[in-house]
This record gives sequence, structure tokens and C-alpha cells, in this order.
Amino acid sequence: MPGERYSRQQLFQPIGEKGQRRLKESHVLMIGAGALGTSSSEQLVRAGIGKLTVIDRDYVEFSNLQRQQLFTEKDAESRMPKAVAAKERLEKVNSEVRIHAVVDDVQVEELESYSQGIDLIIDGTDNFETRMLINDFTQKHKIPWIYGGCVGSHGMAYTIIPGMNPCLSCLMRSIPLGAATCDTVGVISPAVQMVAAHQVAEALKVLVGDFLSIRKELVTFDLWNNDYTSIKTARVRTEGCPSCGEEPTYPYLLGNNSTKVAVLCGRDTVQIRPGNKGQRDLEELKKRLPDGETQENPFLLSYKNSQYRMVFFRDGRVLIHGTKDIKEAKALYHKIVGG
Repeated sequence: MPGERYSRQQLFQPIGEKGQRRLKESHVLMIGAGALGTSSSEQLVRAGIGKLTVIDRDYVEFSNLQRQQLFTEKDAESRMPKAVAAKERLEKVNSEVRIHAVVDDVQVEELESYSQGIDLIIDGTDNFETRMLINDFTQKHKIPWIYGGCVGSHGMAYTIIPGMNPCLSCLMRSIPLGAATCDTVGVISPAVQMVAAHQVAEALKVLVGDFLSIRKELVTFDLWNNDYTSIKTARVRTEGCPSCGEEPTYPYLLGNNSTKVAVLCGRDTVQIRPGNKGQRDLEELKKRLPDGETQENPFLLSYKNSQYRMVFFRDGRVLIHGTKDIKEAKALYHKIVGG
């Protein structure tokens, strides 16, 4: 019976009928519709939130089907945009939930446009630059958000409530350069589900207003090696943090630390320059590259597959040959490099 849809959830005392009403009135912004985004979205839709906005720039590929649970072979065959495919599936799961699909790359303008009236942002992204952008935006506008990441059998999750606990900038200090990604070291589905479980549990606490129960620690785990750790974060807060300190400047909203992308004149090539300064470890990067042809000298590493050639410089710059499409180049860059 329709009236029994949420009965088992309402029997859970911390939610109850009052919490269920609050869920129905809530609006969640899901940034990314990959493995974490699809899993968390489905759980929230089944839980009966009122509205879900899903933003993703990518389309479905066959390599996604192993872990991105909302998609089908038909979606991969037709290269359906992930946000659109997620919306179609989620509406069949729960027709009561209003779902808005956005096919776009998330920048400041997109956050401003789609964050009106939202109660929470959930991280389903694949790179730290976007996460740091979300971090600054949520600190400025006092919006709770939940960070999550997984690669291999590792995963982590952290709930950030502006004014209550340290932000992601306090934890990270700078964007990691050369982090591992699913495209370089793989990922197993159970790690995805574990992170999503942490994210959604925290999301429910936020949406029903049970802030006392919110986890204060950064959770990390390695399912394959049976490791689970909670790291206390209270002491990592810094008064001078540019995102949550006493005099915040929100540098990632200003673009000071954002990746610079440009199409090179007269060439079928896009140059990407990371916003954070630092030397790239080409030897370590070479070990993580997918199958393909590599060449190197003391100054750069060249990697070639069937579609593209990427040239990595020690100063962090990357040239992506074979495309003039900036969004396509950025997507490839984040898949390979991670940051």
C-alpha cells in the first residue's frame, strides 16, 4: 500500500513521522552521477526526499556498469548523459520525488544557479578541484555538505557543517597533485557502497535535523585489507583558513586556484595547467597510467592510447592532443590525473 511506503523507516525512532515529513520537504543537490552519486541518489530517493537535483558532465560507458548502479547496457550503447539516465531510472523508483537532471560541468555559475533552496550538497565528483570549489561555496553560503571518495578498495567520508567543524580546506591544505583514480588503479563496487552508506546516513541526520548525531570524524577504510579508521579532525582547524577561518577569502570561488584550460591556437590540442603549483612526479604517474604507449625524457612524459596523446610536464602542465573540446579534455584529465 502507498501509505506503507516509508513505514519501516518511520519506525526508526530518530526519524519517525516528523523526520519523514522533513525529508519530504528537503532538497538535495547531488554533484556527480558516477558510482557514488548514483548509489547515494537511489538511497535518498527511496528514503522519500522531496527534490533531488543531479548535475553531471559525462555520459554512460560500458566501464561504468560494474559499479554505477542506475545505468544499463542500453544507456552505454547510446552514450546517454549520466544525469539524464539517472533521472529516468530514479523516477521509476519513486515517482513522488521531483528530480531535476542537469548535464553540465560544475563551476561557480552552476553552483549559484542550482543551489537555490537546497538543504544539502553531496559529493559524487571525481576530482579535488571541484570538491574545493564546493567547500568554498558551502562555507560562504552556510550549506552542509558531505565529502566522499573511493578508489581501489579504499574509501573515505566526512560531513562538513559550516561553523561546526573544520572544512575540507583545513584537512587538505591544497589540492593533491597526481592522486590515484579509478581509471588508473581501479575500484571495487563494495568500496563504493560503503562510502555511499556513510554519506546517506549522514545526509539523513542532516535532513531530519539531528545534528547531535552527526559524525565528527573523517572515516577511512580499506575493505580488502580489513582496515577501518576514524580520524578526529577538531585539531586540524586553522584560524587562518581561507575557506572557514576568521577572515575567509574563498579563493576557489575567485578562480585563483582553479585549473587553467586553453585550446592552443592552430592545433588540435588543449593545454591544462593545474591551479596549485608544484612538481609532478612523472615516475610515479607512469606506474599508474592505463595500458598505452609511453615515451619520456628528463622533462616530460608522453602517453598515447587509441584516441588521445597526453604530454605531462614536471611543472604540472598537460597537453591533450586530439581534441579541441575543453570539457572533453578536462574529463579525460581528471580520469587520468585525479586532481
